[in-house]
Amino acid sequence: MRQPLPHDRVTPRSDSTQSKKEQVAAMFDRIAKRYDLMNRFLSARIDLYWRKKAIAHLQRSAPKTLLDVATGTADMSLLAYRLLQPVQITGIDISEGMLAVGRQKVRQQQLEQQIRLVTGDAETINAPDRSFDAVMVAFGVRNFENLQAGLTEMRRVLKPGGQLVVLEFATPRNRFFRALYNGYMKGWAPRLAQQLNSDGEAYAYLNRSSNAFPDRDAFVGLLNEAGYTNATFKPMTFGICCLYTAINPL
Repeated sequence: MRQPLPHDRVTPRSDSTQSKKEQVAAMFDRIAKRYDLMNRFLSARIDLYWRKKAIAHLQRSAPKTLLDVATGTADMSLLAYRLLQPVQITGIDISEGMLAVGRQKVRQQQLEQQIRLVTGDAETINAPDRSFDAVMVAFGVRNFENLQAGLTEMRRVLKPGGQLVVLEFATPRNRFFRALYNGYMKGWAPRLAQQLNSDGEAYAYLNRSSNAFPDRDAFVGLLNEAGYTNATFKPMTFGICCLYTAINPL
């Protein structure tokens, strides 16, 4: 197994003795109740467009069993069910606070039989080999404690020929948009979060972890190292988000 990347050592609090995994879980527990509101507000609802684009990549293969890693409040699971109508979606997350919000949303839409949300870690997924037709992760891989271990574990539970779809923030390559994005994420987003009684520290961490994340070709290289094929990326919205896709070879 490859040693942890520099990105893996970026944590919400540098002065904490807790592991990255423990810190991330605690951070999301704190912001869970306001997470959806803040997401929509700070992204001007563009995140919904990104999610739909990611799920659209799975429509041709029509997966029947789908794993949603770092499901959070189940946005991707609920949207995937609406657009794909799979038999079963399993969502996993290390934050019980986020899962509690997600379960409430699933109940409200009466989808408890179709969408199952459980505590789970991307690096040790509680599922047999080759369990899922597709795996998706939206804005979660940057929170992995060992990114390469998580990518390898997701391929383990993915059926041969199955597709991995990853959405993640990226650093715009255009200098003008990069300056705007970094200024917003480093300065305005944490301040707005604090004014709305959310956790400004979480959004400061988002900026640090996004900047440290292996960008575009580098992440595609990690997917190839983990054994995937046909790994590609597509920048979206001036390059502030990337859609990555890859296949578990037959």
